[in-house]
Amino acid sequence: MILMDVPGFLLVDKPAGWTSHDVVAKVRGITGVKKVGHGGTLDPMATGLLVLGFGKATKQLERFMQGDKTYVAEVTLGATSDTDDAEGTVTPAKRPARPTGTEVEVTLGSFRGDFQQLPPVYSAIKTNGRKAYAEARKNRTVERKPRPVTVHEMVLLDYRWPSIRFRCRVSKGTYVRSIARDVGEKLGTGGYLSALRREAIGSLEVEAAVGIDAVTEQSWHGLVIPSEDAMINPNPA
Repeated sequence: MILMDVPGFLLVDKPAGWTSHDVVAKVRGITGVKKVGHGGTLDPMATGLLVLGFGKATKQLERFMQGDKTYVAEVTLGATSDTDDAEGTVTPAKRPARPTGTEVEVTLGSFRGDFQQLPPVYSAIKTNGRKAYAEARKNRTVERKPRPVTVHEMVLLDYRWPSIRFRCRVSKGTYVRSIARDVGEKLGTGGYLSALRREAIGSLEVEAAVGIDAVTEQSWHGLVIPSEDAMINPNPA
C-alpha cells in the first residue's frame, strides 16, 4: 500500500520528554513518508493522545485542534513557576496554609463553565507577529490578553497535600497550565502544573493509541486509520 494514495491517521500515545515534533520526525523516519503532521500540540512534559496525519489527511488535522480535549492533570500546591508548569523556575511559597479537601473541591468547581482565561507568559500565542515564549526568553515584556474558554467538566480525582489530581474536558485554546496557576492562586498557596495526560480529543481516546515503540517499519501500515473510517469521521460523506 502506498500511503500517499490512501491518506490516513495514526493515534500515538506520546511519551514524556518528547515534543510533538519529535514524534512526527520519528514517524517520518520510520515510514519514509515526507508529509506527516500532527493536530493539537502537547508540551514535552505531557503524555497522551497525539493525532498524526499522513499525506492529504494532514489538511484535516485542523478539525482535531477545534474540538474539546480531555486531560488528567496534577497540580503541585505551595509553589509557583514562571512557566506555570514543572519545566520552569519553581519558587516555593512562604508557609502556605494547607487547604481542606472541601476547599479544593469547591475551588475546582468554580472553574466549570465559560470564563476569561489569562494565557501563560510562555505560550505560542503571537503578539505583533512574535510568539510570547520567544519574547519571554529574551526578558521582554509579554502583553497577555484574557481569552474566552470553556471548561465543560471538572472532577477532583485525588488530593493529598501538596498534590491535586483532576480530570477536565475543555474547549479549544484552554491552557491547563493556567488553570493550575489560577487554582493555586485562589487557594492562596500558589500552584503549578506538575503532570498532564491527554485522554481524549473529541471522541478519540488514548486507549486507541499506540506507543511510539510500536510504530516500526513492518507495523506502521496496519496501524494507520483511513481518513474515511468512522472512528475518525463520525459523519463520513
